[in-house]
Amino acid sequence: MNAAPAITPINLTQRLAGKVAVITGGASGIGLATAKRFAAEGATVVIGDMDAATGAAAAELVGGLFVQVNVTDEAQVNNLFDTAAATYGSVDIAFNNAGISPPDDDSIETTELPAWEKVQDVNLKSVYLCSRAALRHMVKQGNGSIINTASFVAVLGSATSQISYTASKGGVLAMSRELGVQFARQGIRVNALCPGPVNTPLLQELFAKDQARAQRRLVHIPVGRFAEPEELAAAVAFLASDDSSFITGSTFLVDGGISSAYVTPE
Repeated sequence: MNAAPAITPINLTQRLAGKVAVITGGASGIGLATAKRFAAEGATVVIGDMDAATGAAAAELVGGLFVQVNVTDEAQVNNLFDTAAATYGSVDIAFNNAGISPPDDDSIETTELPAWEKVQDVNLKSVYLCSRAALRHMVKQGNGSIINTASFVAVLGSATSQISYTASKGGVLAMSRELGVQFARQGIRVNALCPGPVNTPLLQELFAKDQARAQRRLVHIPVGRFAEPEELAAAVAFLASDDSSFITGSTFLVDGGISSAYVTPE
């Protein structure tokens, strides 16, 4: 009887060793939690953010590099990814996560065109620019993982609408699906992360300003609570790693069961 082949132990804490990861919106919330998780799993992290002070602090915290970037500006986005590649030799992971949800983005009846356009620029145009910039490096390398932050609202409708936010995240989802298919045979995976409501400064601000509206969101979550940023970071780390090597073009829902619920448990 032949002996069983030797099995090399897998060090799950170093799944991302040797990888270079670019994170937009990396100075706070899901982005910062993911930067910490990536660094803990061995990646070199490049943080792109508008805020120079918090961005630099975040990069120092994870032993990485900070590049100030306005994600709606093509030249600045290209500089972010080109700097990462020039400094560390590759761009292996792109977590395109920057986004906004301002109060003047509301019902279609009250949301004016400037508010609509601002949200589209930050939430959708930026993902186009960042994906394009990342792909320039990943196509040459013949590998890479792109994770774009969409939302559970990309697959559901809400009666308390943020019309431009919802439309922008639907666009991110559709674009990610298409890129995942288009570049699959070039060794590049593209997935859309679709978080449910997450306990971030953005959500805390909503609670502070309009508790009734926030409570209307909480009641629909079967798990009975909002997600923590670290829970989303774990999902992003999985999508960034080779553990998800057969996953591309996916709608990766991390939503506490919202999208599967008709009624929630009592």
